[in-house]
Amino acid sequence: MTTEQTDRAAVGLRSERGPILLSVMLSVGLVAIDATILATAVPAVVEDLGGFTQFPWLFSIYLLAQAISVPIYGKLADLRGRKPIMLLGVGLFVLGSILCGVAWSMPALIAFRLVQGLGAGAIQPIGMTIIGDIYSVAERARVQGYIASVWGISSFVGPALGGVFADYISWRWIFFVNIPLGLAAAWVLVRRFQENVERGSAKPQIDYWGTILLAVGGSLLLLGLLEGGVMWAWDSVPSIVILAVSVVLLFAFVLVERKAPEPVLPLWVLGHRVLNSANSSALLIGVLMVGLSTYVPLYAQGVLGTSALVAGFALAAMTLGWPIAASLAGRVYLRVGFRTTMLLGSVIVVIGSALLLTVSSDSSVLYLALACFVIGLGLGFSASPGVVAAQSSVDWQSRGVVTGANMFARSVGSAVGVAVFGAVANGVVASRVGAAHEDLEHLSGDVLAPAIHDVYYGAAMAAVLLVVAVVFMPNRVEEKARG
Repeated sequence: MTTEQTDRAAVGLRSERGPILLSVMLSVGLVAIDATILATAVPAVVEDLGGFTQFPWLFSIYLLAQAISVPIYGKLADLRGRKPIMLLGVGLFVLGSILCGVAWSMPALIAFRLVQGLGAGAIQPIGMTIIGDIYSVAERARVQGYIASVWGISSFVGPALGGVFADYISWRWIFFVNIPLGLAAAWVLVRRFQENVERGSAKPQIDYWGTILLAVGGSLLLLGLLEGGVMWAWDSVPSIVILAVSVVLLFAFVLVERKAPEPVLPLWVLGHRVLNSANSSALLIGVLMVGLSTYVPLYAQGVLGTSALVAGFALAAMTLGWPIAASLAGRVYLRVGFRTTMLLGSVIVVIGSALLLTVSSDSSVLYLALACFVIGLGLGFSASPGVVAAQSSVDWQSRGVVTGANMFARSVGSAVGVAVFGAVANGVVASRVGAAHEDLEHLSGDVLAPAIHDVYYGAAMAAVLLVVAVVFMPNRVEEKARG
């Protein structure tokens, strides 16, 4: 890992590479705002289109499409270049936004959210890959602050915009607002980003069978984890069939990848020390994020008796702590190394999780927010260095693949978290009221509190495992030559 010094003028928005950075920030902003803006407008959407029982699919289908397309886009970016894949992602996201804005029914809106998710699956990994291409490790120490600021701002702007559009204009503008942002990002990227595509062979071959098997097998696996215990019981025929077929398809995927000349997800990724540590850390971070984003607002409302708005701001404390730490992490890992920085972060996550375990029905919502803020700080110090280390450990031809694999691991972690934490919460509820209760929002605080408290124990265990995963990360990573 390089220890070269850099200054803000060399990497800022006014520098020679500034327009490219701005384009990536605008593109990432599309995904970041979308992560929070829709949730506040769900009642308005349901009132207009109906389909109350279907609205959770607005989020599930988006996450499924995004998660499963990430590693595929990563490989395509290594074969065809970052620019065309990024433009494809922005184009799909804007197209999906337009279609969502004119949706005439809940099934149509769900289908159009799938298009948005396919766009988001390209934007996030390719945006970070572009950053890895044009900036050195030392420069990314400062650039991380710019990218982190996008998520920090979006965590507050998103819910506010969603509420304003839903209450005073129309929920459809939640999607239309993406159009100018997307067009601006694409225009700057087309005008200012020039790249030399480094190909290992004159005619790169697309791994069609691997792509199909990963897409279908991965989708079924995530679907089974997300909807098990919700749409169907874990021991039901649909659950068993979906998970069994996903395992068979993913096993076939491994066999295909062993012989493919250009595998969509090379198996050497699984034997790479840096990547194993970075990806296992990303998976555990995904688990922790779900534990917080799903159950902290529920605890604030159902146990502490706050409003939905106050509960949302309690969770926003995590999304505030994350970008603050991410913007500082670069300076830290340049001084003390990747493993030390990520260990610092994971230990902070453990401390935050311990604070979360001390929250009770007598606690204030500010104390709950403090625990979330501390965890957010820890995640910021853990996540960003992991991505940078992974990117720095490979050359140009593999950078898209490893970035995509890291983000896919986080998505799988989120799905696993949904399944495990949901099973834990429903198990506690069943022991108290005699049956699992899917509608946790309407349970009494006396039943809800112990159920969510056990979820917090699970989050604390994930935090401890994060420390273990980080231990295997080298402290210094030799940076491969940039293209």
